[in-house]
Amino acid sequence: MPGDRELLEEYVRAGRLMQLASVRADGSPMVGNLWYDPCFDPDLLRFVARHDHWRGGDGHQVGGHGAQGPGGGRVGGSIIAVPPDVRAGTVRGVTFTGTVRAVPQAAVPAAARAFLERWPGAEVAIDPDRLARHETPSRLYEVAVTEWVLFDERRFPNESQHVRAAARTA
Repeated sequence: MPGDRELLEEYVRAGRLMQLASVRADGSPMVGNLWYDPCFDPDLLRFVARHDHWRGGDGHQVGGHGAQGPGGGRVGGSIIAVPPDVRAGTVRGVTFTGTVRAVPQAAVPAAARAFLERWPGAEVAIDPDRLARHETPSRLYEVAVTEWVLFDERRFPNESQHVRAAARTA
């Protein structure tokens, strides 16, 4: 039987979209639905988004919240491993907290290629080299996860959420 960490990684890999929430510079909430590429050594969730939609903790534009804003680059989010059906099926997935930042420019080509391995249909919109040179309206970002909460209503019927600190962080 897999342990919590194995389940967590399985559910994150099985998910397709993550919901990512933070706050804007004016303190109002914001949330986005994003395709992501998970990495587990350290625990990172990488995503591509327009640079005028988000602001990371390093001050890069990622949505109006950043090191100077009320969120300080801090985010929370969720990933559902198995989409619930109309009959209100069993929920399995994770929630997480962490800090978002732009992927360092030198690491963008390799990180973008890894993203495209998971999402080959995005090749028409994402050119890793142009992305690295900031020649597109999009940037590659990563959430450094600091805490995971594992949800599995089937495996843990009496205690459906398990809080786990990220085993490996950036």
